[in-house]
Amino acid sequence: MRKTLYYLDKVLSFFEEWTLFLMVFAALMGLFITVVTRYTITYTMTWPEEFVRQVIMYTTFIGCSVAVRNRALIRIDAIPNLVKALAKPLDFVNHVAVLAFAAFATYYGIKLVGLQVMTGQVTTVMKIPQRYLYCVLPLMGILMILRQIQVLYEDITGKPIAPK
Repeated sequence: MRKTLYYLDKVLSFFEEWTLFLMVFAALMGLFITVVTRYTITYTMTWPEEFVRQVIMYTTFIGCSVAVRNRALIRIDAIPNLVKALAKPLDFVNHVAVLAFAAFATYYGIKLVGLQVMTGQVTTVMKIPQRYLYCVLPLMGILMILRQIQVLYEDITGKPIAPK
């Protein structure tokens, strides 16, 4: 099990890091093009602004998986700090809540993608089918579930999946 989770961690880390890097780089290039054209030829293009909005949405959702991996999700830790005996049970409740949210996002993300397929909506300027943009919701949910399983395994066994 640990070996499987280790290789899964390698694959997911590669996907997350490169996807986030390439998307942020593409957004930077889009903004650069907008600024250059606005101030050199006094022409404002609209597609880079829409593209950057879509990239921000995509990187936010993929970043949720990275936050689970890094244990960087927001949570209230006042009670576990005051009552140490409640730390483990509350961690378990936190894990269950994240898994429930990820399952919710996956299920309803798939429903939203189906709705977009039926309606055939496209983005305003770039005419990208919305179904492709909405695919990030179930992807985020699945990535969060896989990452949460890894975190849960580490907490139960007390051993890290990957050597640090």
